[in-house]
Amino acid sequence: MLYSIAIFALSAPAAQQEPVHAERSAQIEHINQHATTWTAKAHPRFAKDAPGASKPLMGVLGNWGAEIRDSVRSGEIEEYQPSATLATAPSDFDSATNWPDCAKMINDIRDQSNCGCCWAFGGAEAASDRMCISSKAKLLLPLSAQDVCFNAFFGLSGCNGGQITTPWNYIKSTGVVTGGNYNGTGPMGGGYCSAFSLPHCHHHGPQGSDPYPAEGQPGCPSERSPKGPKACDANASPAHKDFKADKYSFSGSTQTASGVAKIQQMIMEGGPVETAFTVYSDFENYAGGVYKHTTGSPVGGHAVKIVGWGVDNGQNYWKVANSWNPYWGEKGYFRIAFGEGGIDDQVIGSSASATWSKKN
Repeated sequence: MLYSIAIFALSAPAAQQEPVHAERSAQIEHINQHATTWTAKAHPRFAKDAPGASKPLMGVLGNWGAEIRDSVRSGEIEEYQPSATLATAPSDFDSATNWPDCAKMINDIRDQSNCGCCWAFGGAEAASDRMCISSKAKLLLPLSAQDVCFNAFFGLSGCNGGQITTPWNYIKSTGVVTGGNYNGTGPMGGGYCSAFSLPHCHHHGPQGSDPYPAEGQPGCPSERSPKGPKACDANASPAHKDFKADKYSFSGSTQTASGVAKIQQMIMEGGPVETAFTVYSDFENYAGGVYKHTTGSPVGGHAVKIVGWGVDNGQNYWKVANSWNPYWGEKGYFRIAFGEGGIDDQVIGSSASATWSKKN
């Protein structure tokens, strides 16, 4: 059906009084009529746009599953094999609960700003968690998405996208400095070598209590990749002022797992993992619940961090940390049904037996 009028007003609370594109309004109505496990709402960033407006933030390029499988064949990455002593996966599991000494790190929800470097964030976040878990919380340090996104190009281009293998190759071969959220926000605070330099933004989903400007609005411009950092930030603490000396890396293998059972075992053994999935335009309206693709076309690949799983009214789901700030979705997380968008096709992370330490 063609609409002669592009937008109209959708009745909503005062904070949500935005003109809504006719196709988006129809999509939201369809979701809330047909989806049984999640809810959808409009919000200022995409309200006036047709479904699919989130495409610029989908920063995983090409077929990530095929790229990982090629790396396995070349010997660069290993297939994960569960320990013979590993218990059967329970019906629910949360990494922050299982490793309480590292919970502060695992629950640190970051913000990729208006930049398609989800591939770097998913890797830096999962690597930070695995480093903490492997070291029994002796290395409770956020690893820098700034360093990974803008120094680990390997022929790619930061905000313009990358592959989920790249962070792990970079961290293992070169090392990565410490660095957390923009302006030292979040549970880990500031004072690290290289914090993310692009500002906080409100991302997909209802505005709710999110205080940050929406993508593309004043205060959250469409970002181009800055030059990769070569020195630590001016406000870095004395312990993290030397860029070369602040590099952390791991010795051991990079591993991948595919399918629900093996991914659960890989997480239980070593902590959160990075993955990617195909985002459909209806995900732009996610407001909570267990997401299942209901309507809309694919807009691209998005990298995230799986931290656990559970069951809600008989629906199995992954608990996933996004990099769209802690006001988005379910306090920065979302739940997604097993198999949706290929989220459990191929994950990646350092091996549970890897040893983490300063690179130099």
